[in-house]
Amino acid sequence: MKTLSLKELKALSCDWQLSARQEQLPPIGNWFTWLILGGRGAGKTRAGAEWVHDASSSGYLMSQSVGPKLTYGRIALVAETLSDAREVMVDGQSGILNIATRNRPVYESSRRRLIWPNGAIAQIFSSEDPESLRGPQFDLAWCDELCKWKYAQETWDMLQFGLRLGALPRQLITTTPRPIELLKQIMEDPLTVITKMRTDDNKAHLANSFLQNVTARYAKTRLGRQELDGEVIADLEDALWQRALLEKSRISQLPPLERIVVAIDPPVSATAKDSCCGIVVAGLDTQGKGIVLKDGSIDGASPSKWAARASELFHNFNADMVVAEGNQGGDMVRTVLQASDATLPIQIVHATRGKWVRAEPIAALYEQNRVAHYGAFKKLEDQMCNFSNLGGAGGTGGVSPDRLDALVWALTALMLDPSGAPTIRTV
Repeated sequence: MKTLSLKELKALSCDWQLSARQEQLPPIGNWFTWLILGGRGAGKTRAGAEWVHDASSSGYLMSQSVGPKLTYGRIALVAETLSDAREVMVDGQSGILNIATRNRPVYESSRRRLIWPNGAIAQIFSSEDPESLRGPQFDLAWCDELCKWKYAQETWDMLQFGLRLGALPRQLITTTPRPIELLKQIMEDPLTVITKMRTDDNKAHLANSFLQNVTARYAKTRLGRQELDGEVIADLEDALWQRALLEKSRISQLPPLERIVVAIDPPVSATAKDSCCGIVVAGLDTQGKGIVLKDGSIDGASPSKWAARASELFHNFNADMVVAEGNQGGDMVRTVLQASDATLPIQIVHATRGKWVRAEPIAALYEQNRVAHYGAFKKLEDQMCNFSNLGGAGGTGGVSPDRLDALVWALTALMLDPSGAPTIRTV
């Protein structure tokens, strides 16, 4: 080391082959999909960025796993949104532009693409627009946070049809796992190689205070096993909802709606920073099917703020009514809402039965295919699939399922206790 020049030392410090952990390097063998399941901050993004940059420029790392030296010229970068693709995969601290010390590409924002000096091109795509992948063709793809994608199955299908160039097209998925049906399909594919990373594996590059906080709060919990250890946590056997059921309920086209309500489950405390006000917008179509339109829940907000959010959603969706639980003070809830917007038609409802009993009829509607989700609602759906009859509050860790409560109130008002004249509308 002492014999090396400053320039050589700098180059050595940037050599990914020397600094990477073994699980961050591409696996050897005959595979089509490399799936990295990792916790938060485990180094997934860095591994993806280095893999793409190497494949599009030197091809050295790829040659270690493939055999012949191959370089790739047409690359798809797919994220939940275009903003995520730009801010994480391209411009992020571990993104392509920041790790590329040699053969650095240039980003053309107007065309949403990276161009390397050798002519290789990587274009960014969003899971919000699966059809944008219809037409382009690629020899390489990097899919980030697949379990968060809005239209996961549709986007994945369109990408598979486009991976048709070159001698050995390949794709990498970097994601914190959730037990969605698509992920299960990919894991069962014999041409998929799975790499697992834990947050603690990358502790040398993470703040000690972060590790101490999340470990103390989430260690050995279902959420911690998923978000820190990168485990795929199966559905709770006694939960009212299962992931597969929710996946089947998802729609991408919205039918005409007769009625729309905004349902509110106010937090117990108006001051607790970790409190959540559940706010869900749902509608009823002309065939009597319930459609979940929006999870507008807000964390740690004052009464005036969650009331303002409810009013905003009411007008944005041209809703018929605001339904609010009044067990924590019906007069207060009505007063807060009217202070924010005096025009709101408000119905205060009171819970006379437990959360589980109230939720059971709504779960039955899902099983009867009488409820659909217009898009994906990660936090809401997590609460639904973690809602167990074990423990008093429902959910996991004793956390009250505020989003789920709001959903139950909305669908109850629309489908089990409907009122008001219908107005046909399209949202």
